[in-house]
Amino acid sequence: MNRVHLQAARLAFWLSRLAPAIMTRLCLLLAASAAAQNVQHLTITEPGGMPGTPVMMGVSPATNGVKVSWFGPSGYYQLWQKYSLTGAAWLAWGGATNAACMAAVPASGGKAFFRVSGPGPDYAGDRDCGECHGAIRNSVLGTAHSRALAALQQISQDANPNCLACHTVGYGLPTGYQNESTTPLLENVQCENCHGPAGSHLANPNNLGVVPRVELAAQVCGGCHNGAEHPTFDEWNGSPHGQVVPEVAGIMASSSADISDCGRCHSGSARVKLLDGGDPTTTLTGDYDVPITCAVCHDPHAQYVHTNTLNGVVADYFSGLLFTNNQLGAVYTNQIRNPYASLITCSVSPSDSFSNVYDPGVNVCAQCHNERGAAWTDTSRSPHHSPQYNILIGSADTNLPIAQFGAHALLERQCVSCHMQSSPYVSESQPAVTGHSFEMNSYAICANCHGNVAGRVQFTTNSIATTIRQTVSYLDLWATNAAPAQLRTNYNILAWEYTTPGDLSAGGPGPSASDQALIPDDIKKARFDLYLVFYDGSFGVHNPQYVSELLSNAETLVEGQLYQ
Repeated sequence: MNRVHLQAARLAFWLSRLAPAIMTRLCLLLAASAAAQNVQHLTITEPGGMPGTPVMMGVSPATNGVKVSWFGPSGYYQLWQKYSLTGAAWLAWGGATNAACMAAVPASGGKAFFRVSGPGPDYAGDRDCGECHGAIRNSVLGTAHSRALAALQQISQDANPNCLACHTVGYGLPTGYQNESTTPLLENVQCENCHGPAGSHLANPNNLGVVPRVELAAQVCGGCHNGAEHPTFDEWNGSPHGQVVPEVAGIMASSSADISDCGRCHSGSARVKLLDGGDPTTTLTGDYDVPITCAVCHDPHAQYVHTNTLNGVVADYFSGLLFTNNQLGAVYTNQIRNPYASLITCSVSPSDSFSNVYDPGVNVCAQCHNERGAAWTDTSRSPHHSPQYNILIGSADTNLPIAQFGAHALLERQCVSCHMQSSPYVSESQPAVTGHSFEMNSYAICANCHGNVAGRVQFTTNSIATTIRQTVSYLDLWATNAAPAQLRTNYNILAWEYTTPGDLSAGGPGPSASDQALIPDDIKKARFDLYLVFYDGSFGVHNPQYVSELLSNAETLVEGQLYQ
């Protein structure tokens, strides 16, 4: 965006602020590139959650024109446009019947400004919602959201306008929260913070056009859970969980079956649909390109009671360490759908029926970060890039006799212990850390058990990286010197690989499906162990003893084929 266009866009925004009666905002038509969405989702954050008035989402190129999109309460909208900020009248485009929050506008030959008018923010309060949705309301009343205003009262900030938008319903709008004496029914975070104003729905429940929204976008939560004091959304938004892998999105676009198979871990909308007992292959076509949003791991409507499987003093067989796990207690309660830790073997194949293989007792991270049914007998492609849980609890390979829990698997929060370390807000220059980047960004937790943590990590990762390279060189040596002649001739150094080689090899395809039969089982087992370690990504930190044994086993298997 050049400087002139930027200034015009800013002017358009402020002019929209001067016309609150229409409750719209403007958007300058620019040739910005953006991926088309078949289903409109909230893509900006607004204090309080779901916007109570329509907000412009953007303008993007479309066939022979542009696509204009907006978001707001459920209902019908009128799109307006004009070509000058001064003098010109707003012209209605289309009818006042647009409920999709998007419109394809033919090219005008020049820049244009858009605004949209729509339903007013008629807030009602959750008591009225409870008449039909009593079970959900009662469940929500047990969460921290129902005590949001009390949290402000405890620090004497319950009259602070900078805080009230996120601790009450509709603050700042005519029918929203005003104060404790006049609008007590709109205190705290309620249904309408996340679903939008419900007054029109209550007035006419049979009108499906005004049913409050069910929006999965993390931006709903991010309207409040952001900023220096609680940057949950900001951290998530910059993490891999906040993105959809383009390759996987393409796979889901080409096959509706893959919306369920790949989508259960790569699409937030698909996974939530599966958790609710639905079938995403029939209901989410065109709406799978949603990242792993807040509601995938956190249930906004309910608290869960989890049994702490690692409560108390736990001994690690290999290191002799004793873990005093007394932070959570024997039972703990939160809004996470699955527990922090488990020792249940989990390797869920995407082709398995979700309802048959879903185990709510499996660690919340392990629900997706498992080897996904991979086996050494597979020949088409290497194991998936996600066996972290299986490495952590030492259950990834059938060639080794017993599961070998790593010491880190015995921490009562397992993955969360290291990957979601948090720290409190100190100042704007030293903001809080919530752990939702999921990065290992501090060694503080390690110092509870280890000395010279940085040196220890470097030694472990360097050692495992060296052993991985050495194992690859053994496999390359077998491929070029000991593999069957047909494999050497057709595939050379790739003779040991899968048909679609993994990331440890470069070049063309590996042995075809029929030629895979020429590869000895020991080579298949070795490459499987090797890729499990490589795709775990921690280079031994998750479970050094187990990873070392996997690589040692792989080298022994290859050596047996080299020197037989």
